[in-house]
Amino acid sequence: MTADAPVPPPAPSIVPPYVLARIASTPETGWRRAAVAARATLRTRPAHLPAPPSPAYVRGRGTVTAEREISDAQHREVLPGVVVRREGDPPTDDPVVGDAYDGLGATSTFFRNAFGRSGIDADGGELRATVHYGRAYDNAFWNGERMVFGDGDGEVFRGFAGSLTVVAHELAHGVTEYEGGLRYQGQSGALNESLSDVFGALTEQYTLAQTVDRATWLIGAEIFTDQVQGRALRSLAQPGTAYDDDVLGRDPQPGHLRDYVVTSDDNGGVHINSGIPNRAFHLAAASLGGYAWERAGRIWYDTLVSRVLPHTCDFVTFARATTATAAAVYGEASEELDAVREAWIDVGVEDDHTG
Repeated sequence: MTADAPVPPPAPSIVPPYVLARIASTPETGWRRAAVAARATLRTRPAHLPAPPSPAYVRGRGTVTAEREISDAQHREVLPGVVVRREGDPPTDDPVVGDAYDGLGATSTFFRNAFGRSGIDADGGELRATVHYGRAYDNAFWNGERMVFGDGDGEVFRGFAGSLTVVAHELAHGVTEYEGGLRYQGQSGALNESLSDVFGALTEQYTLAQTVDRATWLIGAEIFTDQVQGRALRSLAQPGTAYDDDVLGRDPQPGHLRDYVVTSDDNGGVHINSGIPNRAFHLAAASLGGYAWERAGRIWYDTLVSRVLPHTCDFVTFARATTATAAAVYGEASEELDAVREAWIDVGVEDDHTG
């Protein structure tokens, strides 16, 4: 790479760098393995490899099932690793391989049945994942070509492939990228993260046949060990409440624009400020009730694939795009439009002009 060559952005990941930094700096002797693992994970943030954009999306094309391919990195930080299971192969003796295979299958089924989308590229392209990345690697990420899962350090984090919301979150990064992408910085990056959280939560809800009021709305509920004081990594329903732990600190996500965090860390706070659009989606879904993917999820998905979002889309632009989608799909006098509009008002992104 020459001195003038641009530095590739980091791959979108599930665990924010500020969480890893807290773990890495802990003086607690009981978390020694976790601190070492967090420092190693921070040192080796993989670069993102941009994928080519997909052709314009056509609803209803998802008739071909996207096939899965799982590789094993064998605890090295080298991709793709050794292929250990392909679509239709019998299960292996490795439960982590099975978790990744099943998680990709559940996510693929959700996108196909809910939105008529076949695969990340909407054209039945292969779903590739790598497990056992690195030694005690404390993250999962999308690198532009595949989903990659570490095994965790065993003190703070368990393995990441065993959480369906994490698997779906990473796959959704690929979907966002193939639909034109949202720059992984500032508000557009927070929207990128939020869309992955939304589709991660919806995948779990679809798989478990949960209505809005029955769902947990948590992302990564399975990845913490019992030593951590926390329910999950993030909460769409109540941003800022997912964890409160001596080592991790307190979940810093805001749920309202007045609390927006201005920072140069975390690519401009992409994992922090995603709490604002996350809560907006939950509010819209809760207002409509029933199955969240049927109406609120459809509006968010149709907005993403409409190709109207600029790469540097901010919260206001996204809010207005979702309200426009709701109006186009359900009508100007619809409860769907009212729910979406009120959700963005409630989180401070839009003003209430009714009074």
